[in-house]
Amino acid sequence: MAVPSDARSFIHVARQPILNAQRHVFGYELLYRADELITHCNAAGDIAASRVLTDAFLGIGLETLTAGKPAFVNFTRELLLSEAALLLPKPSVVIELREDIAVDDEVVQACQDLQTRGYTLALDDFVAGSAAEALLPFVKFVKLDVLSSPAWKTVARRLRTPDRRVVAERVERSDVAIEAQRAGCSFFQGYYFCRPETHSAPALPAFRQAYLNLFAALNQPDLTIASLESLVKQDVSLTVRVLRSINSAAYALEQPVTSVRQALVLLGVQQVRRWAAVWAMAGLSAGVPPEVVAVTLLRARLCELLGRARYGEEAAAELFLLGMCSTLDVILDQPLERALASLPLSPRLRGALLGDSGEWRTLLDVVIARERGYWSSLHDMLPPLQISEATLSQGYLDAMQWTHQLSAEHAA
Repeated sequence: MAVPSDARSFIHVARQPILNAQRHVFGYELLYRADELITHCNAAGDIAASRVLTDAFLGIGLETLTAGKPAFVNFTRELLLSEAALLLPKPSVVIELREDIAVDDEVVQACQDLQTRGYTLALDDFVAGSAAEALLPFVKFVKLDVLSSPAWKTVARRLRTPDRRVVAERVERSDVAIEAQRAGCSFFQGYYFCRPETHSAPALPAFRQAYLNLFAALNQPDLTIASLESLVKQDVSLTVRVLRSINSAAYALEQPVTSVRQALVLLGVQQVRRWAAVWAMAGLSAGVPPEVVAVTLLRARLCELLGRARYGEEAAAELFLLGMCSTLDVILDQPLERALASLPLSPRLRGALLGDSGEWRTLLDVVIARERGYWSSLHDMLPPLQISEATLSQGYLDAMQWTHQLSAEHAA
């Protein structure tokens, strides 16, 4: 089931290091890029910031981008007030407030709340005497543009305190770096040290209608986990993003996730609501042919139906996840073992997906054999599972109907 390289869509995130006085990397600022060859961002602030959140945290992966060092992530006013920061792992991120945020009581309160919750904040392109002065009590880092601010040295000396550090940005010459350090700057960022480096990864596919349906449901006050599960299970990328959200450092899992419903319960409707807003703003679009998505949905549904018939409702939910993850190597254009690394799957699920022997793997092999028409193999594989040919046939028809119905809804 190969996918031509020109049919794929990719996500791109640039990172620029922030260095300490010893010229060692302290952290990275993450920046949106529409293309791997583009060296700047022309997208609107909200779109760019949302894409970085989605692509860095749920696409490429924070560990890949920062290797455990702090990630400075730009926030617009809308993202700040939406509490999107609460989706992120506190030890790993610095919420960088853009210079164009209109500071008012709402913004001040949001910053105070984040600081109280233990989040680290930074001010970008600080201008002395501006409304951003009101945010200084809540931030740990203040960035000064050493190219466009004539009085930046005086401002740097004033801003540095035992609890607050100054970052000199747009440092493009060695003499400026020396002056910045003498003026009290603790960290340095700019082309003199390193230009932003772009990292890319295959994008997850998404049915736009699935996101619209999810948005509509999230606005219902009586939304249940069962209803939410039904919507999430309609789209491969939604399932993967829910799992990756759970597997972020923001959650301390005592046991692996075995079903979409369990992941949603752990996340909570409010967290899913926040992520859905970020995903929609990021404008996620399909990255693989629709046939691949259709195959994935059919596998997941057939695994679920056979699991319900053979093992009961609880197993059915886990087996749906088994089928949904079985094509991630194609969807993400990477080896399956690597694709599964960021998902909090149970050992049984992970083992079955990677080929370990057992009933879960056998059931998946049955589903794949039926999908591909390997009739002679099915004759030998069904008896050990105690699944009849009639059950398999009916399940396949039901799964086909379910998949066709979803495809028709998404195409409408």
